[in-house]
Amino acid sequence: MALMTQEWKREHLLDTSQLTLNELKAILARARYWEENWRPGMGPYRGRFAANLFFEPSTRTRFSFEVAEKKLGMEVVNFTPDVSSTAKGESLYDTVKTLASLGVEVAVIRHSDPEQVKALARQEVGCKILNAGAGHWAHPTQALLDLYTMLKHFGDLSGKTVAIVGDIAHSRVVHSNMWSLKRFGAHVILSGPQAMRDRDCEQEAPYVPFEEALQTADVVMMLRVQLERHQEKLFTSKQDYHKQYGLTLQRLRLMKPEAIIMHPGPFNRGVEVADEVVEHPRSKIFEQKANGVWIRMAVLEHALEGEKA
Repeated sequence: MALMTQEWKREHLLDTSQLTLNELKAILARARYWEENWRPGMGPYRGRFAANLFFEPSTRTRFSFEVAEKKLGMEVVNFTPDVSSTAKGESLYDTVKTLASLGVEVAVIRHSDPEQVKALARQEVGCKILNAGAGHWAHPTQALLDLYTMLKHFGDLSGKTVAIVGDIAHSRVVHSNMWSLKRFGAHVILSGPQAMRDRDCEQEAPYVPFEEALQTADVVMMLRVQLERHQEKLFTSKQDYHKQYGLTLQRLRLMKPEAIIMHPGPFNRGVEVADEVVEHPRSKIFEQKANGVWIRMAVLEHALEGEKA
């Protein structure tokens, strides 16, 4: 199956909100192609370079991108901020421009400041920019792999209800997910502590009590409590949060029989998700991680080939 790039007109991928329905479908279709057809030794992009620039900690996204790049045959440059010239004050623009001058064609960037990533994409840096998570603004490839996981399970999301539960205010995942889910006809509801609500998200989706969300949803997506982003203490203890908003086996029984459990990770066992729920038969948490490789292969491929469209 040849890559069809006529629907892809993007130089960079910053968020799902910039993608049309046809572009979303093109990425999902290509991810399915790679999942079904990739074999060792297939890499079509040998000799082409990608750089992974992670200014925030990451396991899933960083290594998922690296595996995707290597499955495509690419050479991978992993950038470490604290031993690079950024530690001496070099700007993000100059860093990426330098890498592009060395032959890097795709820069995968995670950064705490979304405005820096947006500004970079507006400049002539000489390579494609893929947002691997920017502050609490956007995380497009996570939203795409979540969408892919749901579509693999249900086939169609029209009329399905997706409940996103937890630390909405500090999540980049929820913003990107809401855009893509609505384009596929899903209804999004939110739930979580009052102190972790997000005003912008409230304008896009209703907040409902936790138990109502569990009873209503076809997909229950739990979010990590992002303690590192909290300016002040928002709950008394992890045990207290788990008691009020943790997905336990008892609460799982409130869910529809066919409903599934998701979590973008990293997850805190015994906080937002009980230990025995993480690998429950209805949990798609580790499947999400596997699907991330295929999605990121598709995104990288579109970035490399889109200029030819």
